[in-house]
Amino acid sequence: MMIERWIAEATECDFKVALEVKKPKSWLKSVSAFANGIGGTLFFGIDNDRNAVGLDDAQTDAEAISRLIKERITPYPCFILTPEREDGKDILVLSVSAGRSTPYYYKADGIMEAYIRIGNESVIAPSYVLNQLILKGMHRTYDELVSEYDFKDYAFSKLRERYKAWTGNSMEEKLFDSFDMRDEHGKLTNAGALLADDSPIRHSRLFCTRWNGLDKSGGMVDALDSAEFSGSLIILLNEGVSFVKRNMKTRWKKTADSRVEMPDYCERSVFEALVNALIHRDYLILGSEVHIDIYDDRLTIYSPGGMADGTRIQERDLSSISSTRRNPVLADIFGRLGYMERQGSGFKKITETYRAAHNYRDELEPKFYSDASSFQVTLYNLNYGTAATANKVTIEDENVAIEVAIDRLNASQGTIAKAKAVFANMGADGVFGRSDIAAITKDSVTAAGNLITKLKNADLIEPVSGFGKGKYKFIAPKE
Repeated sequence: MMIERWIAEATECDFKVALEVKKPKSWLKSVSAFANGIGGTLFFGIDNDRNAVGLDDAQTDAEAISRLIKERITPYPCFILTPEREDGKDILVLSVSAGRSTPYYYKADGIMEAYIRIGNESVIAPSYVLNQLILKGMHRTYDELVSEYDFKDYAFSKLRERYKAWTGNSMEEKLFDSFDMRDEHGKLTNAGALLADDSPIRHSRLFCTRWNGLDKSGGMVDALDSAEFSGSLIILLNEGVSFVKRNMKTRWKKTADSRVEMPDYCERSVFEALVNALIHRDYLILGSEVHIDIYDDRLTIYSPGGMADGTRIQERDLSSISSTRRNPVLADIFGRLGYMERQGSGFKKITETYRAAHNYRDELEPKFYSDASSFQVTLYNLNYGTAATANKVTIEDENVAIEVAIDRLNASQGTIAKAKAVFANMGADGVFGRSDIAAITKDSVTAAGNLITKLKNADLIEPVSGFGKGKYKFIAPKE
């Protein structure tokens, strides 16, 4: 009973039948891993089946444990060593606290190694984790570190545009300092570099793929749509949401005096999950990017880096998770831009938005998974496997209606052809402005503005908020 109580209270645990004095690395690496992580407990005199086998000389073993930790773990970790008796047998319980002066190294025999926990094992920390531990021990975060890049060499039009749209004010130069985006010498912090229009941090990218089917078995050859985005985090966020929107369908159900829209995915949930992925990802993990993968029945958003506090999200109660921010500077900036709440409620918003959907079912609740090096959100297709009845119309029907209405535009054939080209590129859910139309039609921005006016007058587009001034999307013609 005593063992079960200790195990229930332990964050992580290891069992040792006896104390290895001649080869102490076998258990000291767990001391290092526990101190570098969320803490943990070592049980000496207990086998892996949790049976008490006892120690021959618990007092001598206790002295050896304290001595070996002092000699071979640096810096000295905080721990409590407690003697216990179970079934008349002596055991020792070594409780190691999560450390504040990371990394904690095993140092002996000419080697110096830091360990972390992966599952039930203590393994040597990879280089990116070691960098994380060093920053943690310095009480610093990646996004606040000063980069090699000069502020004067980069533009921030997307940041300025969003700040203007959200606050109604132009972004003054001094805000780059209060946002901790540059230092007194004009060097960008990593947060500043990540928000530059042409971000120099090359592994800050977003890969998006719409797969054909329920898995990736067909490979990229069978992908229905794919895109790679780079640049400011604001660009990645907007492009990622647009990619999902153009690869999902919306059903709607007529009521007596209106209609209820039933999209495949809740846009708010997608938005929150992508914000979380971009802001809380681990930028110390090189060669890994944020991914959006869309399948017939679900979409997943993957980001490098697990939970910032080292726990596993699937083992936590989502309603009681406090906000632990890996990149607090970025999180604060996104809070000021209206993209996220500073107190942290993303998980709750993702699930609550899904539950409020008209076509939600219990088996479609969003899933969260994390391990030491990754985080993944799974959002299920709310319309997958449901038949479309007479009072539910798919987005394909709306597409046809929009195309017919474009054909009937009171305009020249050249203008109609350009309107069709814009719709072919943007679809029913794409968000666009004058510059987007100009890029599609190869016209001037002024001509693009004239086309927007014609589409507005025909009630074929409507303004949208949250994407900057002068943004629109297509809408189905009124009956």
